[in-house]
Amino acid sequence: MKFSCPKCKSKIEIQKTFNKKIHVSCNNCGIEDLLEFSKNYDEVFLEFLSRFDSGLVSEKGVSENLKDEGIIRDENEIKKLIGKNKPDIITENILYSKKDYISEYKILKNPEPKMGCKVDDIGLEEEIAKHLKEIHITHFYKFQEEAIREISFGENVIIEAPTASGKTEAFLIPVIQKIKNTAEDGNVFAVFIYPTKALARDQYPKIQNFAEKIGISVKVFDGDTTQTERREILDNPPHILVTNFDVIHYHLWHQTKFSSLLRSVRVLIVDEAHVYSGIFGSNVHYIIKRLKRVCPNEIQFIAASATLDDAKEFCEKLFDVKMMIIHGSGKKGQTDFVMLFPSLRTQRALMVDLTKRLTEKNHKTMVFSNSHLNSELLAMQAKKQKINIKVHRAGLMANYRKSVEKQFKDDSIQAISCTPTLELGIDVGNVDGVISSTIPVNRLIQRIGRAARKGQRGYAYLALGNDPISQYYKNHPDDYFEDIERTYIDPKNPFVEEFQVLSMACDKPISKHELKEHQDVINYHLEQENLKMYNNRIIPNLDKINAMLNDFSIRGIGNSVDIFLNERKVGDRVLPIALEELHKDAIYFLAGTRYRVKEFSYPKKNFAKIERIPKDYPYYTKALTEEWPTIETVYEKRKAFEVEVAFCKLHIKKQVYGYANIELGQEVTQGDRVMLEEPLEYDFITKGIVFHAPRPLKEIQSAEDEGYTEASGYHATEHVVIEGSNMITGGVSQDLGGISLGTSGLIFIYDGAIGGNGASRALYERFEKALERSMRIIKECPCKNESGCPRCTFSYRCGNNNEFLHKKSSLEILSRINSGEKTKLVDPSEGDRPLV
Repeated sequence: MKFSCPKCKSKIEIQKTFNKKIHVSCNNCGIEDLLEFSKNYDEVFLEFLSRFDSGLVSEKGVSENLKDEGIIRDENEIKKLIGKNKPDIITENILYSKKDYISEYKILKNPEPKMGCKVDDIGLEEEIAKHLKEIHITHFYKFQEEAIREISFGENVIIEAPTASGKTEAFLIPVIQKIKNTAEDGNVFAVFIYPTKALARDQYPKIQNFAEKIGISVKVFDGDTTQTERREILDNPPHILVTNFDVIHYHLWHQTKFSSLLRSVRVLIVDEAHVYSGIFGSNVHYIIKRLKRVCPNEIQFIAASATLDDAKEFCEKLFDVKMMIIHGSGKKGQTDFVMLFPSLRTQRALMVDLTKRLTEKNHKTMVFSNSHLNSELLAMQAKKQKINIKVHRAGLMANYRKSVEKQFKDDSIQAISCTPTLELGIDVGNVDGVISSTIPVNRLIQRIGRAARKGQRGYAYLALGNDPISQYYKNHPDDYFEDIERTYIDPKNPFVEEFQVLSMACDKPISKHELKEHQDVINYHLEQENLKMYNNRIIPNLDKINAMLNDFSIRGIGNSVDIFLNERKVGDRVLPIALEELHKDAIYFLAGTRYRVKEFSYPKKNFAKIERIPKDYPYYTKALTEEWPTIETVYEKRKAFEVEVAFCKLHIKKQVYGYANIELGQEVTQGDRVMLEEPLEYDFITKGIVFHAPRPLKEIQSAEDEGYTEASGYHATEHVVIEGSNMITGGVSQDLGGISLGTSGLIFIYDGAIGGNGASRALYERFEKALERSMRIIKECPCKNESGCPRCTFSYRCGNNNEFLHKKSSLEILSRINSGEKTKLVDPSEGDRPLV
C-alpha cells in the first residue's frame, strides 16, 4: 500500500530497522520519524500522522536518534571517513544516502608493481625473448623475474599474486624454456592443471598462442575433448597438456593409453591452488601422490595461488614436498571500497540497490552471493527493478553458464549474480564493479581483482548481512582486514584414504614394501576382498570395486540427485543437502526461476522431478531437520579456557521431517510448518568437536520454563559459535553443522562433508578466539527479543525453524566460559532433545 507524506504528498517510506524499530521518512521533503516496531504498517502510519499533527515530526527529527541507535552515521562522521579522498559521484551518493550504516570507506590503491630485469638479461632462448618483445613485453615484474629464475633452477615454487597480475607468464615462460632445452618430441613434458574445465578452456588459447610461436605444442584433454582430438593427442603427444585432476584420477585408475602419457611428465603446474581446500583438496593430495608413484622421473611442482595467509604451509601439505614462495603484486589502479551494514533494509535489498546504481551508469557489475539460493533470490529481485542480470552458479548446466559468460563479455547483459564459481580467472571481459556478500578479506580482494582491470576506476562494495559476523564487523571493521582465510585439507579423511588406496592399486600393483603409511587401510581392503594378493603383489579385485570407484567423486563424497524438468536433466545436487532442498513440494531455484518438486525418489533411484510455479507464488521453503550425534572415536582433547573440548570421529543420523514456507523478501527464516508424510533419513560418518557448555543458572532461576530456557541457551550458543567464528576459521561455517543437546549441555560442531574436510579442525585450533568473539556478538547486538535475531542467534541453516533460542541464556553461557568456568565432557542424558 502506498502512503503519502502529510507535508508534500510524495511517497512515504516505511522501513524496519535492524534493532526492531520502524523508520518513517519522505525522500522528497526530508521529514522522518523513528517509532516502536509493529507488524501493521497502517497502525505505524496512523501514529506517524498523529505525531506530525502534534508537531513532533520535523525535517531533522531523528537523525541524531538514528545515529545514537547505530542505524546510520551522521554527515560529520562520513566526512571524517572520506578524509582527503575524493570518491566518485556514485560512491559519494552511497556514502551519504542514509539508508545504511557505513562501516568503512577507503580507496584501495595498488602501487606500481616493482620492476625486474629486461627480457634480454635473464638468459632466455632467443625465440622466447623475441616473441616477448613482439607482444610488447620488454621488462619483467620483479616477482616474474624471481619465479623464472627459481623454476629454471628446478625449485618447487608457489607464486602467490592477485588476479590479473601476470602469474601465468611467470610460470609459462620458464616451462617453455625448459622444454626448448631438454624436452624430447613425442613426450608430454609439462601438465597444466586447472580446477574446472571452463577455466582450462579459457586459459588454453593464451598458453597455446604463446607456446606455438616458439614451436612448442599444446593440447587440452578433458571431458569435452572429441574422439578425433583424443586420437591425435595419443598418436602425437604434445609438449604441454592442459587438463584437470578429475581426468588424471580417472585415467590413472583405468590404466588407459592416456595415463601412459603421464609417465614422462617432468613438471606439474597447478593454477588456482587455493581452490583445493576441503574434500577436493584431500583427494588431490592423493592424486598427486599417485602421479609421483607412476612417474619414473622426479616431478617439479609449481603452484599459482591467490593471496593466502598460509600458502606455503598449505601447498607443502597438498604436494607433500618442500616449496619456496614468491609474492607478486597486482595491477596499478584504484578502487572505491565501501563496507555497508544494512540497518534499514535487508542485505539483498542493499545489494540490488547497489547493482542498480552501477548498472544505471552502464558499469558492468558482478554480484557475488555465498549460496545458490541467495544468488537466485538476488537475480529475481533485481529483474523486478529492471536490471539486466543473469545467474551463474554451480549446479546449472555448463552450456547455460557459458552462454551467460559470453553475454556478459559481449555487453548483452549488464550484471551477473554469481557464486564463487566466478572467483576464478575465467575471462568475462571488462568489469567495472564488484558487489559481494560477507567473505574473508583475501577472497574479497580476489573478487575485487575482477574490477577495473583495464586501469579505469573500480567499485568494490562489501554488503554485510543479517548475521552474527556482519553485526560484529559493523562495530569492528578493522578486524575484518585481519581475518584472513585459512585453507585446509584432511589427508587422513578415512573415506578419502580408503578410496584412494584402492585407486593406487588400480594404477599399479602395490608391492609389499611400499605404502607402509597406509598399511591399516590396505589390510582392511584385503579382509574385505577389495584387494587381493597375486605373485607377492597387491592387486585390485576389479569385479567387486569397479562400480564403487566409478561412483566416487573427488570433489565431494556422496551420491548426487539428478534434477529433471519435462524429462530433461537440468541440474544435480549432492547428498545429504539434496534431501533438504529437493524433498517433495520443496521450492527449488534454478537459473533465476522457481520450481516445485513434484516427485522425489530416494534412496533407490535418486532423482527429483520439478515443475514450474506461478511467478507471483509468495513462498520458498526451508527444510526442518533433526540430527543425533554419536561419538565413535576421540582423537584428542584439550582445554579452551577451562572448558574441555574434544576433536573426534562422529556418526550423525540426519532426518528431514518437514519444511517451513518462508515469504519472499523475508530474511528472518521462520515460517509456517508443514510435515512430510514420510521423513527422509541419512546416516554418515564425519569429524567434529564437542564441548560441555556451563549451565546458565541465573537465567534458569528467573525463568518460568526452566527446561526451555536452558535448552534454548545451548541451541543459541551452538548457532552463534558457528556463525560468529566464520572468519576466524577462514569462512568455514558454510562447511559446518551443529547439534546441541538440550538437557546435558553438550554442543557438537561437525564437518558437513562425509568423512570430514578439516573445517572443524580449523575451529578446534582457534576455539578460544571463536568463543570470545561469539560473546561479543551477543553482547553488542541491540535487539531486545528473548530469542535474539538474525544478527546474533538466528541461523539461516537452522533445522528447527529458528525456534528454541534464548539470547540472555546464551550470553550467560558464553560469559561463564570466557570467565574460566570449568566443565568436563559428559555422556548424553536420557531424553536429551537434539536441536540443530
